[in-house]
Amino acid sequence: MMQARQTPPSGAWLRCYRTESYECSYWPERQARSQVVQAGQELYDGAYSQLIRLGFRRSGLHIYRPHCDQCQACTPLRVDAQHFQPSRSQKRAWKRHAHLQARVLAPAWSEESYALYQRYQAQRHAGGGMDDGDPEQYAQFLLASRVETRLVEFRDPADGRLIMVSVIDLLDDGLSAVYTYYDPDTPGSLGAYSILWQIAQCQENQRPWLYLGYWIPGHPKMHYKSGYRPAQILRDDHWLPFEQLPPAQWPDPPALHQA
Repeated sequence: MMQARQTPPSGAWLRCYRTESYECSYWPERQARSQVVQAGQELYDGAYSQLIRLGFRRSGLHIYRPHCDQCQACTPLRVDAQHFQPSRSQKRAWKRHAHLQARVLAPAWSEESYALYQRYQAQRHAGGGMDDGDPEQYAQFLLASRVETRLVEFRDPADGRLIMVSVIDLLDDGLSAVYTYYDPDTPGSLGAYSILWQIAQCQENQRPWLYLGYWIPGHPKMHYKSGYRPAQILRDDHWLPFEQLPPAQWPDPPALHQA
C-alpha cells in the first residue's frame, strides 16, 4: 500500500543551482541559502530516494537542501523503523489515537482538508508566514509533486470528522515525512501519532527508514525529532548513529556563529 514504484534510473545527471541569500525560516535573524534541483527534470523514484539520502527535502515541486554560508545547524535525521523503541509518552500518544481511521490517497484538492490546514496554521503557527496562505499557495506547497506522494487522512470513526492529514513521499528504502497538519483543538500529541503511524508503515512494508527532515539542535519547534530512537543523522555525507554523537558534537546553533 505504501511502496514506491521500482522504476530504473535514467542515468542522467541532475542539475542543481544555489539560491541567493534569503531570511532563514528557522532563525529569522540569519540569512540562508539553498541548493535546489533544477525544475523541469523528470525524477525517477530511485533518483529521488538518493537525493533524500543525500540530505535533500521536498516542498511542492522544489527539491532542496540547506547550503548556508555560516551555519550548518540543519541536520538530516532518519529513524531506524525496524529497531524503533517508543518512549512512554509515544506509547500514550499511540494508544490515545489508535481509534483513528487512516485512508491513503493521491494528492488532490479538498475543501475540508484546506479548511483544516487554515485552522492549524492560524492557531499553531500564527505570524509564521503560512497562516495567510491562499488555496493556490496551499496546493503548490502540499499537492504539487513530481514524485510518488500520498496524502493520508485520519478521521474519527464516530462522526467521520477529519482530524489530521499527513503528506508522505514513498522511497525505495522507506518514507519521507513531508508535512502534517491537524485539528488544533484535539489534545494528545497528534503530531507524534502521525510519526508513529509512518514508522509502523515502514515496518509493515519492511522498509528501514523514516526520514523526518531537518533536526535543529536548540530550536524549539525542530528539536523534537531527536526523540524517535534509534536514529541516524547525516554529517559530512555519512549517516551516523545519533546515539553515538554526544551533545558536545551536535551542530552549533546559529547564535554561536558570527554574522
